Amino acid sequence: MADEPEVTLRSHDPQEHILTYSGLEGMIPVPRSYSGQTIGVFTSGGDSQGMNAAVRAVVRMGLYLGCKVYTIKEGYQGMVDGGDHIVESTWSGVSGTIEKGGTIIGSARCKAFREREGRLKAAGNLVRCGINNLVCIGGDGSLTGANLFKQEWKGLLSELYEAGEISETEMQQTMYLNIAGIVGSIDNDFCGTDMTIGTDTALHRIIEAVDAIGTTASSHQRCFVMEVMGRHCGYLALVAAMASEADFVFIPENPVASGWQEQLCGKLKQERDIGQRLNIIIVAEGAIDSHGQPITANDVKKLVTERLGYDTRVTVLGHVQRGGNPSAFDRLLASRMGAEAVMALVDASGDTPAVVIALDGNQIKRRSLMGCVKRTLYVQEAMKNKEFEKCIEARGRSFAKNISIYKTLSKLSPSQTTTVPHSVSFIFGVVAVGAPACGANAAVRSFVRTALVDGHKVLGVYDSLAGLAAGKFQLLEWSDVHGWTGRGGSVLGTKRTLPQVIGLSKLAASLEKSPINALMVIGGYEAFEAVTQLVNSRDEYKAFRIPMVVVPSTISNNVPGTDFSLGSDTSLNEIVNICDRIKQSASGSKRRIFIVETMGGYCGYLATLSGLAGGADAAYINEEHFTCTDLQNDCEILIKKVDNSEIQRGLILVNEKANSHYNTDFIYKLFSEEGKGHFSTRMNILGHMQQGGSASPFDRNMGTKFGMKAAHFLAKQCSSLIQSEDTVESAQDTKVSPSGCQLTPTTSPDSACMLGVQRKEIVFTPVSVLITQANPEKRVPLNQWWLKLRALLKILARHDAVYTTEAEEDLLRSRSSFSFSDLTV
Repeated sequence: MADEPEVTLRSHDPQEHILTYSGLEGMIPVPRSYSGQTIGVFTSGGDSQGMNAAVRAVVRMGLYLGCKVYTIKEGYQGMVDGGDHIVESTWSGVSGTIEKGGTIIGSARCKAFREREGRLKAAGNLVRCGINNLVCIGGDGSLTGANLFKQEWKGLLSELYEAGEISETEMQQTMYLNIAGIVGSIDNDFCGTDMTIGTDTALHRIIEAVDAIGTTASSHQRCFVMEVMGRHCGYLALVAAMASEADFVFIPENPVASGWQEQLCGKLKQERDIGQRLNIIIVAEGAIDSHGQPITANDVKKLVTERLGYDTRVTVLGHVQRGGNPSAFDRLLASRMGAEAVMALVDASGDTPAVVIALDGNQIKRRSLMGCVKRTLYVQEAMKNKEFEKCIEARGRSFAKNISIYKTLSKLSPSQTTTVPHSVSFIFGVVAVGAPACGANAAVRSFVRTALVDGHKVLGVYDSLAGLAAGKFQLLEWSDVHGWTGRGGSVLGTKRTLPQVIGLSKLAASLEKSPINALMVIGGYEAFEAVTQLVNSRDEYKAFRIPMVVVPSTISNNVPGTDFSLGSDTSLNEIVNICDRIKQSASGSKRRIFIVETMGGYCGYLATLSGLAGGADAAYINEEHFTCTDLQNDCEILIKKVDNSEIQRGLILVNEKANSHYNTDFIYKLFSEEGKGHFSTRMNILGHMQQGGSASPFDRNMGTKFGMKAAHFLAKQCSSLIQSEDTVESAQDTKVSPSGCQLTPTTSPDSACMLGVQRKEIVFTPVSVLITQANPEKRVPLNQWWLKLRALLKILARHDAVYTTEAEEDLLRSRSSFSFSDLTV
């Protein structure tokens, strides 16, 4: 594997470099190309949702490559004990596990492995199974133990050989130990990866609890103090506070200063005085003050009760945060990491250092395991030494930015946070265009409050572009957008009608009369088209010569210029949860194949990723051509699957416009006819359920960041248009800001941009550039990053001839070792 440029850390960090290597995601390896290799996979430390998806991916990718794969039960303890704790895994043995929380192969603390004698026993047990490749799924302690095991491996083998416990052949075949780590931790406290397995699901559990408590708290005018996990890392508490609009948050990395009691009580009282009926305070279990003294949920309750007399309750979520089914994000992340871990092992040589599989933006990378561990330990040491600024910096820019965003948006009014002189102010308009998508309201709330903080004003445009033409404006104040973050749909109202249909002259006349200096348009491909039409009409209509920004918001995720759109994560979770229930409904009937149609227009994002996250057998999309012969072959694979193994159910995802002829109804009828005598078929069209519900934590937080960035972009653009005293410009051609500044009309391409996230950076791309990067007929980008996941979907679904060649072997195995988990997809 080729080296990439090293990632440089902060200058004060003792571990100055973490080596990073390119992953092989998206490449399709040759089946059985690594026959003869043996892999062991185990989970260690605290459990986290998504571990089962990672184990499943390791097992199936390993089998696809021709490797033997063993699951090691009960972590390091099972490795030391050996025997029936180390079990050779089969394809069907991990069926039905992707949707399960926790870890089905168990995890346990192991004192024995901390001693060399225990590691010697573990080495002997592995060697006797031929295992010299390990995938360790756990936290930094588990990964450190694996690295130590690797360092001692040769010495342990020599000792075992001299004691006559292993043969010379066994020693030669397992001379080296290769390690690939996957971080499973709900705290997201491991440096080197953007997210760890389980974090997103834990956030789901917290937000579900906050949303549920909010209704009862409001009914009785109560204050709830919620304690969440995070003894040494406040990520869960901080992000949950952002996503739930919590009134106050306590985290270990950012201790509250002296006098926090007065600040908290003062804020709560002011909120009650203006009519707010509920208060939510989130406390990380490791929260401290600036003197290092612990702050507990009960401490906060006592303070609020005694000083304010409010009815205050404490809710400790505890291990609820570790429970439940994994979110779509965690299933996808775990599957991608598991597959890459296998590729890293088979790609390794004897001297290859241990690696950890990391998420970098939307890419899977391999990084030096000990480099990441040392940086993680550096953060822990900084915490112990109360060097909180260093700790926040080492956690990364995103963590520091989250703290800043929360502090800015959680104030009672903009006057408490104003940073820009009011002598330079503008009026922004915000309008929604297209279909509703969760996360859009969070973006509008953030946009409004950021603009107000910076001294600007915002006019909300109701009823989409038709409302813009009719002048349906409302000045949005700070409190007007309270509670919008988690709301689904669009509070402002949104429609698909484009400017050319409404009438460009009507829109121009309305904008000309309005005081709007710049415009934020939030929506999907229709929003992109709308701004494009306005920009193309600038020569004819001077009213359109104002800065504009498009904030992508569509469940289809089909907007050019961005890897992710608001709403797509919420929709994926809705689809995956529905598919889980659909599969469960067949537990009594068995021998049933489900054909499920998803939205997305011509974009197969939802079908592909929900297929991967839901453990589907296939996902048909428009971007990947398929024929009737392909459908028949897939049907044959399902027939063999049902007839020759204990897996009695199947799941097929179909994008709504996958094929004009071979549509969902056709596929359903074909599978029904060809599968007669083998299985029955059912069809489900999910429809607008995919747009409903409250926004996921991911969409709430991405929307919050998008709104803030959009406000800053428009302010910067408007500032660049302020006329100087010696500028000669006709008064009728200029717009005047509230502060009296005259703004020069602009036709610059940079003044009308799409806000997007590419890899891990938020960028602004002119819509005039993006026109050349999109397919206007099918309304999709020409390049879509997620298409590389199609290979993984097919491999994990056993979508090729590998199933046929192994069907007989699976049948024999299923007869000898029956498991209820084998009955699921």
